[in-house]
Amino acid sequence: MLLQVEDLHVHFLTQSGEIPALRGVSFSIDKAESVAIVGESGSGKSVTALSLTKLLESPPAIYKKGKILYEGVDLLALSQKELRKYRGGEIAYVFQEPSTSLNPVYSIGFQLLEAIELHQPHLKDKKSVGLEVLEKVGIVDSQRVWKSYPHELSGGMQQRVMIAMALLCKPKLLVADEPTTALDVTIQAQILELFAKIQKDLAMSVLLITHNFGIVKGFSDRVVVMFRGQVVEEGPTEKVIYSPSHPYTKALIDCVPRLGEKGKRLRAIDYSLIESSLNL
Repeated sequence: MLLQVEDLHVHFLTQSGEIPALRGVSFSIDKAESVAIVGESGSGKSVTALSLTKLLESPPAIYKKGKILYEGVDLLALSQKELRKYRGGEIAYVFQEPSTSLNPVYSIGFQLLEAIELHQPHLKDKKSVGLEVLEKVGIVDSQRVWKSYPHELSGGMQQRVMIAMALLCKPKLLVADEPTTALDVTIQAQILELFAKIQKDLAMSVLLITHNFGIVKGFSDRVVVMFRGQVVEEGPTEKVIYSPSHPYTKALIDCVPRLGEKGKRLRAIDYSLIESSLNL
C-alpha cells in the first residue's frame, strides 16, 4: 500500500465559526495504481488532494482528525520542514490551470532548474535532465521551449511543462487536480494519453481529481465518489459506472450527455433523494 487516508476531517475557520469541508474521508492507493476522485464542485475533491501534503494554509484550514499514511508515515504528524521531503520528491501535483501555476516572469528552463536544484542539488548536468523530461512529455522542440516564457506557449504545451516539472524528481504518486478542465477536448485527450503512458513507463501511482465521469472510464483502476465532504461510494471503475450502488453516483452518471439524445432535456440531480442517505 502506497497511500492510506483514514477518517480524515478538515474544517475551515470562517466568521461564522468552523465549517466542515471533509467528513471522515477514507481511501487508499496501491503502488502503480490509478485512482479517480469524482464529484461536483464543492464536494471536497481538491481539499482532499491538497490535504495529502498539508498544502492548505492553516489557519483557516484545521486538520481536525484522521491519518494520511504514506508508506507507513503519517504525513499529518510531520512539520512543514519534514514535509518538504515529500512535496515534489515523493508526491507531485499537476493543477487545473497551468498559466497560473507557472511564473510569467521566468523562462521555462529557469523554473525547471529551480525545481531540480530544490530536490536534486547533487546533479551536475541539470539542464540535460530538464531537457530530457521535456522530451519525455512529448515536447519535441525542447530547446525552444526551454528558452520560452509561459505566455509564449499554448495551454496544452503549458500543461505538458507542468507535467514535466512534476516528473523531475520521479515521484511515486502524481496528483492530477482537474488537469484537463481548462483545455479543449482534443488537447484533453492528448494529456490523458500522456498520463496513461507515463504511469505505465514509470510504474507510478496516479490520483486523478475530476468532475467528469466521461474521462474516468478509460483511465482509472478504481473510483472514489465524493459528495459534500464524504466518500459515498468506492470501487473498481467498471463496477461503479455500470452498477452504481449510491443514488448520488447514479445521478452523477445520468447527467453525462449522451450521443443520440439530441433535443432532450439534460438530466439534473435531485438532491432531496441523496441527502437523506448522508450522515450530516
